Amino acid sequence: MVLRPGRPCPGAGDERAGLTGLLLVRHATSAEMRQARFPAGGAADPAGLARARALAGALPDGEAWTSPARAARETCAALGLDARPVAALAEADHGSWAGARHADIAPDALAAWLADPDAAPHGGESRSALAARVAAWLGGAPSGVAVCDAGVIRAVLAHALRVGVPAADRFDVAPLSTTRIAPAGNGWRVSHVNRKVQV
Repeated sequence: MVLRPGRPCPGAGDERAGLTGLLLVRHATSAEMRQARFPAGGAADPAGLARARALAGALPDGEAWTSPARAARETCAALGLDARPVAALAEADHGSWAGARHADIAPDALAAWLADPDAAPHGGESRSALAARVAAWLGGAPSGVAVCDAGVIRAVLAHALRVGVPAADRFDVAPLSTTRIAPAGNGWRVSHVNRKVQV
């Protein structure tokens, strides 16, 4: 397993090189992100899409997939990716919390949700359920680019590293950053996490 820091590395960061494995791109910023709200399917914001357009052509050619979320699909369009929506790449369904500010959730309920990946106090999908569907999709050994939100990327890392969901919560995943995993024997290796795309 190789973990590289979340900054450009000379000689190691050219995403345009031939890709083996999966390059995950967190979608562009949205009002929900900026306001610290749970995802509710909102649009990417103009500033985030402008940044994505500036990166068009910097990602490798090949197959591409996207979360069905509007912000992810808009990010793909800005990046110039002809991406196919995949339900497995959707962020977790946060039920009654969708669109709510983190600060407005009852502290006990939020703490229980963070501590227990099987918990779904909002009536939606648990983080362990999200991790299971992401792992099932990875079972098809996808190779290409996938645009999605942070929860899915952390679920990918948990699967690749064979760690629990709470451990993967410790990874920072910035908007428009890339995380890359590659096949390694009977699993995956992590090539980098939270890296800025070099143009």
